[in-house]
Amino acid sequence: MDLTLNEIQTMLQSSAREFMEDQVSKARVLEIDDSENGYDPDLWEQMSNLGWPGLTIPEEYGGLGQGWVDLGVIYEVMGNYACPSPHLSSAVLSAEAILGAGSDEQKKALLEPIATGQQIFAFAYTEPDYNWSPKAVQLQATKSGGSYTLNGTKLFVPDANVADQIIVVARTSNGSNPEDGLSMLVVDRNTPGVSVRTMTGWIGPKVCEINFENVSVDASNLLGEEGQAWGAIENAHDRATAVLCAYMAGGAQRVYDMTREYSQTRIAFGVPIGTFQRVQDHVIDAVTDADSSKWTAFEALWKLDQGASDASLGVSTAKAVASQGFARACDAAHHVHAGIGADLEYGLTQYTKRARTLQHYLGDHTYHKARMAKMMNLANQS
Repeated sequence: MDLTLNEIQTMLQSSAREFMEDQVSKARVLEIDDSENGYDPDLWEQMSNLGWPGLTIPEEYGGLGQGWVDLGVIYEVMGNYACPSPHLSSAVLSAEAILGAGSDEQKKALLEPIATGQQIFAFAYTEPDYNWSPKAVQLQATKSGGSYTLNGTKLFVPDANVADQIIVVARTSNGSNPEDGLSMLVVDRNTPGVSVRTMTGWIGPKVCEINFENVSVDASNLLGEEGQAWGAIENAHDRATAVLCAYMAGGAQRVYDMTREYSQTRIAFGVPIGTFQRVQDHVIDAVTDADSSKWTAFEALWKLDQGASDASLGVSTAKAVASQGFARACDAAHHVHAGIGADLEYGLTQYTKRARTLQHYLGDHTYHKARMAKMMNLANQS
């Protein structure tokens, strides 16, 4: 396995860094985070003009057809700058769900607007009983004639407040296994009966509560066969999770860089605090977590590109590492920075918020360790 970047990936990395350095300052991130929507349409338009939403979407559907390591390179840079955007929800998670389950007609109709950034999609999976396993999906979609009726609630859905369309994972029947009976429906956010509330709290990327009250969805908006969506959902989750891990690794690297620099420049008792052993311990903890997050993420992305049989195992390994590593790196950074680390304008809190929010998104370390055990036939997934 060779994880050295090739020429194209090095160019993507350099281009992404130049863009982030020019457009995504600490002040701008703080402004976007504090805004009502947590979204900057001008920034999204510029990212779309660079072709990022269509990077991994096949050329036949309006994308560029590049690999997962290519996108991971960009995501690592995005994470390094704490860049907020609906890219993961729309161009990765939703796009992969459509690719995995949609008809050719649906792919042609839905993927091109995603690839160009003209439409934003959100992916509504989790519910009040928060979990990423199939048994956690209980929202009902009842079929009558040529339409489905949705009733229920989705919670902690990123980007639903700015989305044009929402892919809703619902239960259309109950089978012998939790995976049976899951379906995906494309729902216009402005459909009568759909209400979206942005959730408040110390949250990085904005997440939403979506309520469905007798929402009628035409059967033509069903992706794939009724009740057979789990395979496409799991594949989409894997790809989005690997990309998210690259973002988290980039964030952990920036946190380490900030911590190392501060330990070298902050003077106490006439010497840099980095000369104190306990400070050194925290800096070492941060770099260890940053490095482990990066290399497990890129191993997972490489395995996805290679079509490796154990790619899903690699993805869960990466998320288990990143979910703990990013948060631990932030904890170590705050120990070193002390009071200045809580200054919003200083910028460390922008990463800490993301670490706390993203450690659960697409499954926390407990979920992914249990998934790994199941894949290795060590235990049943809880």
